[in-house]
Amino acid sequence: MTMQENFSLKHYNTFGVSAKAKYFAEINNVEELKEALKFSRSQNLKLLFLGGGSNVLFTQDFEGLVIKLNLKGISEENISENEVLVTAKAGENWHELVMYCLNKNFGGLENLSLIPGNVGTSPMQNIGAYGTEIKDVFVECKVLNLKTLEVETFNLEQCKFGYRDSIFKQEGKGKYVILEVSFKLSKKNHRIKTEYGAIRTELENLSIKNPTIQDVSKAVINIRQSKLPDPKQIGNAGSFFKNPTIPLSQFENLKQKFENIQGYPNGDFVKVPAGWLIEQCGWKGKQIGNVASHQLQSLVIINATGEATGKEIFDFSTEIINSVKEKFGIELEREVNII
Repeated sequence: MTMQENFSLKHYNTFGVSAKAKYFAEINNVEELKEALKFSRSQNLKLLFLGGGSNVLFTQDFEGLVIKLNLKGISEENISENEVLVTAKAGENWHELVMYCLNKNFGGLENLSLIPGNVGTSPMQNIGAYGTEIKDVFVECKVLNLKTLEVETFNLEQCKFGYRDSIFKQEGKGKYVILEVSFKLSKKNHRIKTEYGAIRTELENLSIKNPTIQDVSKAVINIRQSKLPDPKQIGNAGSFFKNPTIPLSQFENLKQKFENIQGYPNGDFVKVPAGWLIEQCGWKGKQIGNVASHQLQSLVIINATGEATGKEIFDFSTEIINSVKEKFGIELEREVNII
C-alpha cells in the first residue's frame, strides 16, 4: 500500500471535478485496508471510500484519507440445478460483472446492465433499473467493521433495503466498508422482466419476440446509451435525483392541475418520474455557466464545459429542486453523495 498526500481526485470521479485528498491510498486486499484504517486512526482522519467514483460530487477538497478499493475477483458456487451463487469483490466493475454473468447464461442482473460504478457500492443504494433492484437477487455481503476491524456478514434482511436505500446509508453509515457481494442467479428457466415500456419498445425495434436474458441486456444498453451521456466523454454521475414517492391523494390533486403527470402507483403511494418534473420546469438542455441539464435526459446533470466546480454543480441542482418544489409542491432528493 502506498500513501499519497495532496492527491488530485479529478480522474477518480465521473463528474471530472477538481478536488484534492489530504491522503490517498489504493487498496488491493483486506490486510492493506486494515493498515490504512490504522493509519487514519493514528492521524484522527476522516475517511472516504471510493469505488468507481460514479455516485459522488466533490464540492471541496477532502481533508482526510480517501481509500480507493481495488479488491478484485469473481467466484461461483452451484446451489441447485437452476441456481448459482456468484460472489464478486467490491472493486469489480458493475457492468463487467453483469457481462460476465450473461456470458455464462446466469440470469437476474440483465436489467441492471450499463449502470456505472463498482460492485461494492451496489448494495449501499440498492441500485435498480427497469423493474429490477439488487435486493431481488441479493444473498449477502461481507463487510469490514471499521471500529472492530472484524469481517462481518449481512444477509438480505439485515441490509434493510428500500428504494435507493439500505442500512449502509442509514444507521450503518460510516460504520462498515463492503468487501464482497453474493447474488443468487438462475442458470435456466430465467425470469425475463420486460414490463417497462421502454424495454418492450426496444425489443420490438430489434424484432425480438421471445427475448433471452442477453436480448434484455442489449435492449437496456441501447436505451441507456440513447439517453445517458458516457462519463468518459462528458462528466456526469448518471441520475442525479431520486424519483420521488408521494401519497396517492397528493398525486390525484396534481393530476387535476397537470393532466399529463406520470406516475407508478404502489399501494397508497405513487412514484413520480423526477425527469418528467424537471422537464416540465424547463430545465431539459438548459445550461448555466459550466453546468447543464442533459438535452436527452433532464435527470442527468452534466459538467458541460469540463471546467465546472463541484459547487457550481451543487448550486445548479439546488435551483432545479427549488423550481420543482415551487411548481409541483414536491421536494426532490439528490441521489448523488455530496462531499
